[in-house]
Amino acid sequence: MSVQPEMTDRTARRVHPELVPAFTSLPRLPDPYADIEATRQEFHEMLASFPADRTGVRSERFGIPRADGSVLTVEVYRPEGAAGTVPEEGANGAVPGSGGSALPAVLHFHGGGFALGRSLPGQDRVAIELCRELPAVVLTVEYRLAPEHRYPAGVEDCYLALEWAAGRAAGLGIDPGRIAVAGKSAGGGLSAAVALMARDRGGPALAFQSLCVPDLDDRVGADGAADAADAEGAGDSRVLDGRGVQTSWKNYLPEGTAEAEAYAAPARAAELSGLPPAHVLVCDLDPMRDAGLAYARRLMDAGVPVTVRNVPGAWHGFELYAADTRVAKEMTAHWTGQLRAALYPACPAVV
Repeated sequence: MSVQPEMTDRTARRVHPELVPAFTSLPRLPDPYADIEATRQEFHEMLASFPADRTGVRSERFGIPRADGSVLTVEVYRPEGAAGTVPEEGANGAVPGSGGSALPAVLHFHGGGFALGRSLPGQDRVAIELCRELPAVVLTVEYRLAPEHRYPAGVEDCYLALEWAAGRAAGLGIDPGRIAVAGKSAGGGLSAAVALMARDRGGPALAFQSLCVPDLDDRVGADGAADAADAEGAGDSRVLDGRGVQTSWKNYLPEGTAEAEAYAAPARAAELSGLPPAHVLVCDLDPMRDAGLAYARRLMDAGVPVTVRNVPGAWHGFELYAADTRVAKEMTAHWTGQLRAALYPACPAVV
């Protein structure tokens, strides 16, 4: 039987009381990049052992040609009975089988340090839950992964998926006026970057950007400042710290990069005006917390409507280990509620 490392008294004071049992049972985190293929295989084996509940949801996979002739795969999740891949619109622009109106859409970009986190086909739990709960058409994007494919490969794939979805909105049963981007961690950073790209390139209009514990700034952890949680005793090899964030960026950015571009690290963008409304959610013990809050403040200062939420006493990815806690359920409800309110303006958000 393995013995878990003891928490310091200082750590115990910072971790939310409801999350202490989950924190004490956390495994130590190995370096995922030491053997990235093995890490991905272990992740997929774990996913396969807990199949997602697809009740009420169906999905289809599509291939989008890239300029170099390769193919980007996206999976489109829809509520059963909703329209999709139909040949033509019905009267007054309504899509057959949709009950007279198209659904909003969410492009969901998975997390995983830009290097893993891709779901098994038809098994993206976040997409399935959003599809049912909002409801919405949810597209998951199998963007190219680092370190084999460094920036800008992944974010260009995400933007290509946005263009594809908007261009085929009628056939996919999507309301083109209600398209959002959403993601956690690296997926949150990709969402912010795609919003910048759409603005700068005159691309599809976005109704909302949902940035959950977003990875926005390549400077996090570079000088040790982001390990403030460590100084308080909350960080160790069981949770993400500034050093871990730096490892991710070093594997994502092209070798020799001195300063990341804004489409890689949105926190470096000089101008944030003209972006879609945003929801920024951070966790108290996450080394990326301050960068997320700073980005939210800059969005506000640029005139962008922003809702901010901090989860006290929680670490990056805590909900994976404490899914049944009230803290995790409230975080998910708030995140989902903000998306619902943005895509269905008459519906109140969960606060």
